[in-house]
Amino acid sequence: MPAAVTPIVLLLISNVFMTFAWYGHLKFTDKPLWLVVVASWGIAFVEYCFAVPANRYGHAIYSAAELKTMQEVITLTVFAAFSVLYLGERITSNHLVGFALICGGAFFIFKGPLPSW
Repeated sequence: MPAAVTPIVLLLISNVFMTFAWYGHLKFTDKPLWLVVVASWGIAFVEYCFAVPANRYGHAIYSAAELKTMQEVITLTVFAAFSVLYLGERITSNHLVGFALICGGAFFIFKGPLPSW
């Protein structure tokens, strides 16, 4: 796998785990809170096993700001799919506009310096 792609794949995997850690319990409201917290911690540990290497390897290629921006865009993408496929929620036009604005911000992070005025 190309070095530039490795952190992206690792961030994608880590975000799937973290989304389940943070939001997966919403389908299990009958379970005690302490139990879902412990389960979420276990899932989050696995997430860290992907996120930390993603950032370590990625920082050799990308700046910290670029890595964070990638992570946020990946998080939104994973969350949108999760909320529709797992939670059965709808993505509204307001969500799409908000996500598009965040992606617009990501464009400027990766574009490089703007010309001086």
